[in-house]
Amino acid sequence: MVVSKHGIVASEHPLASQAGAMILADGGHAVDAAIAANAVMGLVCPMMCGIGGDLFAIIWERDGTPQGINASGWAPAGLTPRFLKSRNLDSMPQSGVHSVTVPGAVAGWALLLERFGRKSFADVLAAAIQMAEEGFPVAEITAQEWSNREAFLREDAPAASTFLPSGRAVQLGEIFQNRDLAASYRRIAADGRDGFYEGEVARRLVDCIARRGGAMVDADLSEFKAEWVQPISTTYRGWDVLEIPPNGAGIAALMMLNILEQFPLAEAGHNSVEALHAMIEAKKVAYADMQRYVADPRFADVPVDAMLAKAFARGRARSIDRSTSSAAISPAELPAHAGDTAYLSVVDGDGHMVSFIQSNFASFGSGLVPEGTGFPLQNRGALFTLDAAHPNVLASRKRPLHTIIPAFMHKADVRIAFGIMGGWNQSQAHAQFVSNVVDHRMNIQEALEAPRFTKLTFDGRDVMVERRVPESVRAGLSARGHEVEVAGDFTTSVGGGQAVMRNLTTGVNYGASDPRKDGAAVPEPVTRR
Repeated sequence: MVVSKHGIVASEHPLASQAGAMILADGGHAVDAAIAANAVMGLVCPMMCGIGGDLFAIIWERDGTPQGINASGWAPAGLTPRFLKSRNLDSMPQSGVHSVTVPGAVAGWALLLERFGRKSFADVLAAAIQMAEEGFPVAEITAQEWSNREAFLREDAPAASTFLPSGRAVQLGEIFQNRDLAASYRRIAADGRDGFYEGEVARRLVDCIARRGGAMVDADLSEFKAEWVQPISTTYRGWDVLEIPPNGAGIAALMMLNILEQFPLAEAGHNSVEALHAMIEAKKVAYADMQRYVADPRFADVPVDAMLAKAFARGRARSIDRSTSSAAISPAELPAHAGDTAYLSVVDGDGHMVSFIQSNFASFGSGLVPEGTGFPLQNRGALFTLDAAHPNVLASRKRPLHTIIPAFMHKADVRIAFGIMGGWNQSQAHAQFVSNVVDHRMNIQEALEAPRFTKLTFDGRDVMVERRVPESVRAGLSARGHEVEVAGDFTTSVGGGQAVMRNLTTGVNYGASDPRKDGAAVPEPVTRR
């Protein structure tokens, strides 16, 4: 772990962490540092995140209470099942123009700075603007992810000209400049939220959609607002664990933990057959219920209290066969009435903490880049359904079910801001991280590095585990009916995480960064202010 009396920024790229740490050294709040780091992440990892995507965050002031922000964008007013049917589409497109929802990130930045910021937009975007203009050397994992999407980027001319500057993906160590993104950031630095949702950037975005036959219009952007939300929580063996409420999927992590309290994971041993079997099956149960009930609460009555009830979890735990893998899980009956991501966390020297996640959803999102803007548009609309009976059905100005989730956990004088990216991997990875800390007494770096499993499908007995899970354990899971796929020692398929921790009594901060990403936990440099 990184250990410091001063602030720490943990992100998926050292340049992003460094930008945030420098803001802290200049007297910035943890929120200022998070936005500075996020802006750099949108430059150095453009496939993962950027101002064409959404964000969520949980902020905990030193002497305050946790507050959440939901900056997930809505569907254009004209993007409806009827509209898609008129285009001969009977399911939600997974990329392209009809998968694009309004980007929420900049609205989230504005809301965060308005309440907590000590710095201006110009201050927090300065490092990203300079790097975008001067260029930066592309890192290892980022280069691989870029190369993987080369053919996809060729499908859109502005995307190819922006992200394939020499006619191919940028490679390890090559310098990449994005002056278009620098220009977009300058407009935001000058005009704040309006520099994105109105004016030149907005015009280019709407033109991009219109030329491809999409439904987005000026008002879909100008009328969008991010919102403050109250985090939801549960307890796990004496720790409080917090997630963002629906339309986010973080409730699945809390449901998993409630179920896992019924199993003696500490006694079973870390990544034992018994422990992994319980966690994999708990994942199936929690995700079945999440997929059935979670939607935009402005359109559907999501039964959050019922889903998080301990008695409900005990009943769901009893449905798990402790000796055999299940092929399919049906969601429970509840009283309901109606991809690729970047995570970062910050703690500052005063003890303010931010758990912050931002995403394009799939790698390079929809694959569309508004001409001259330097960023891809997300494909978050892909997570809607066209099933009219489902609460997550596509509708005008509705937000889809969201996979990206920031998290917090705390007990006594210890607070931990953490997150692990990776589409449907996230909730199950959160539960594994919490169990590592609570059941197996790992520090936050150990808890991130420990071997993980992931099951990215909802039905079936398939599960992926990292090769560091012992062969005897893998054989034991197979004997229980799990169809085990073995991945590399540290595979990005199980996501990459970051974490910061503060001991309130000593005032000491700790940072951790997952080796599955290019990132680093960087301490605030000690300077004379």
